[in-house]
Amino acid sequence: MSAEGSKERMNPETAGPRGEWSAPRQGTGVALSGGGYRAALFGLGSLWRLNEIGLLPRLNRITSVSGGSLTAGVVAARWSELTFDGAGCATNFDSVVVQRLRSFCSSTLDWKAILAGLIPFVSAASVARRLYERRLVRTPAGKVATLGDLPAAGVGPDFVFYATGLQTGSSFRFSRDGLYDWKLGRLPAPQVSLGTALAASAAFPPLLSPLRLKTDATQWHDAPERPRLCAADRIRHKLRLGDGGIYDNMGIEALWKHMDCVLVSDAGAPFEFVARPWTNWISQLGRVRNILIDQTRALRKRMLMGDLERGRYAGAYWGISTRIGDYPDIQPMCADSAETAALAHIGTRLKALEAASQERLINWGYALADAAWRGRVDSSTSVGRWPYPARAFPGPPSGDSDGIRPA
Repeated sequence: MSAEGSKERMNPETAGPRGEWSAPRQGTGVALSGGGYRAALFGLGSLWRLNEIGLLPRLNRITSVSGGSLTAGVVAARWSELTFDGAGCATNFDSVVVQRLRSFCSSTLDWKAILAGLIPFVSAASVARRLYERRLVRTPAGKVATLGDLPAAGVGPDFVFYATGLQTGSSFRFSRDGLYDWKLGRLPAPQVSLGTALAASAAFPPLLSPLRLKTDATQWHDAPERPRLCAADRIRHKLRLGDGGIYDNMGIEALWKHMDCVLVSDAGAPFEFVARPWTNWISQLGRVRNILIDQTRALRKRMLMGDLERGRYAGAYWGISTRIGDYPDIQPMCADSAETAALAHIGTRLKALEAASQERLINWGYALADAAWRGRVDSSTSVGRWPYPARAFPGPPSGDSDGIRPA
């Protein structure tokens, strides 16, 4: 596994479906899934552990969807403030990233945005964007971060925030290179705010979507793979974007097509069985939508796991419903329990979470990332220590996992 990899980014001009698969495979990437505040905090725990391992400054790419984009957005906006020691661990990760995100997840966003969106000529997505810009994605200097403020190549990871193009039905990306939809092409857009990227990525339908974004259609560059769209310029001029999870709730395309080490933190909720589905039309449509989304996600997960098993690339997958006992070759930090299983059923909302739930989600993301890394990538890594010992999950005792966090 090449942890360092190349710091060169793929040229978006050649980023078509065939071009992506044929590109040289190099570098390490992390994907943070969608799932509201549940995903934001679970992904935060995952990044916390990867930071302690010393991997954070060696990452080539971080992709994110919906709730995971809230976490990635804070890391991206404050990247220049992180202080890395000789082992590659950001010693101020807690104060710079964790405390800021936890404070944000302590207040409800979705209903505030939805109610404000009932005002004529005001959209819920635009209200959410302003909240992100004010409270979540400001630079250390205090200005609202833009795509142009994301770390440059050689300075930090390539951050990719996924949304879904509701007009084209394609994956839509925000990154330092600009806006990208393989059917529309690429638009260099360094002044687009990072809050806009987050609002699009987390524009859960129908209440928080769409995110409306006007651009100059003449400034777009066609992608080589773009089919002829008679309405391309009209779409480019007035984009309508929805939650990235509509297309891909794990946000892994930009990783499994390029990286030689793929790490996926997935906080997507398990599919719920229903003994007696509702028979009214609206509820049936909702159930059908959930089935379609679950099947798409399951197919992507099977493809990912198949590639990992075949050795197409190194890496690991861990989900909020993963049994930590499924890593038989390592001593996990805890045992599976009803308490860990219950975390997958925390609502997929941008609704305030109390401190205890936040700390359990962070601990669980941390523990699973620890188990996945040591069990699938590098077994020589020492076992982690709980971020919040008071919320530690019970498990078999071990000399290295004593619930004491290192200084």
